[in-house]
Amino acid sequence: MGFEILRPGALSTVQDRGRRGFLSQGFQESGACDKYSMKLANLLAGNLEKPDTTAVIEFTLKGGELRFTSDEIIAFTGGDMKPSVNGSLVSMFSPVLVHKGDILTMELAVSGLRTYMAVYGGITVPSVMGSHSTNLKCRIGGLEGRALLEGDCLESGSDSRRLKKIAKRLRGNKPAVEAIEPWLRRSSTPYRFYGNEPMVLLRAVIGPQEEAFTALGIHNLVRNPFRLSSDCDRMACRLEGEPIEMKNGADIISDGIAEGSVQISSNGLPMVLMADHQTTGGYAKIATVISTDIPALAQLKPGEWVSFQYVTPGESVAICRKEAEKLDKLRKWLMNTVYRQLL
Repeated sequence: MGFEILRPGALSTVQDRGRRGFLSQGFQESGACDKYSMKLANLLAGNLEKPDTTAVIEFTLKGGELRFTSDEIIAFTGGDMKPSVNGSLVSMFSPVLVHKGDILTMELAVSGLRTYMAVYGGITVPSVMGSHSTNLKCRIGGLEGRALLEGDCLESGSDSRRLKKIAKRLRGNKPAVEAIEPWLRRSSTPYRFYGNEPMVLLRAVIGPQEEAFTALGIHNLVRNPFRLSSDCDRMACRLEGEPIEMKNGADIISDGIAEGSVQISSNGLPMVLMADHQTTGGYAKIATVISTDIPALAQLKPGEWVSFQYVTPGESVAICRKEAEKLDKLRKWLMNTVYRQLL
């Protein structure tokens, strides 16, 4: 039960929330770059109990093509790669019933950068250090620690008896499923406007090395917009713009790195560390982007713009809790409607 990869796309990997607790041993957390979309896809596909740790497929820039080898319930979130089954477009942000032999095709993303496909029951791959996530640098997790290739076969953990019941419910409940509000489809990251142009506003807690920067440098991070360079990947988003002024250069004694850390390199330009960030780093960190806003950054393409705003640790915790409540309300709604008495 599952599917076969016919064309893998630009970069397709198995991911969940990531591998926690091993940074001190040199293992990156990895995990989905857009963790909000990953959780949302799992919820919509019926993985209501463990949406954080159930494995999904992360497609980057351009999806591929795959053939289902069994009936499945799937869901797509994140960037829109115009998924189609047997040549017919299927809905994003909604459970989709597919059948054995169906061909799924995904194109170049028309919005966003990364698309997440969840399958009811999750993608069945071995757990390594408590996670199914693919760590490309260490070659562990996912499917043999690598990106998906043509001919790969993946299995789902779906229960055929329950799947048949859910499929029957979905056929009679499609309007309710598609009524999911647009604001639920993405993280709650705000925007800042420069003229008529909106850009993602990344909220960040100042530090931990703010003393390495001048007052002007600290101010310029939130005053000026920055553009994503062409040198962006799962490790970091490197930004272009006005350099951040430092007191005595960017170098520090290497210390720990967290997802969202804003390092200032020797040229004075910021880089925001993403899911595959290194475990330690020797550049001063001016701030840390809050976890709620990293998904929005993960969906931006080179050439797009962002800006920053400082928040306090207390404000960041409140924002994170509100975001968790948002997804929990959706989970309860799905449990009481689409998946009622079936899980």
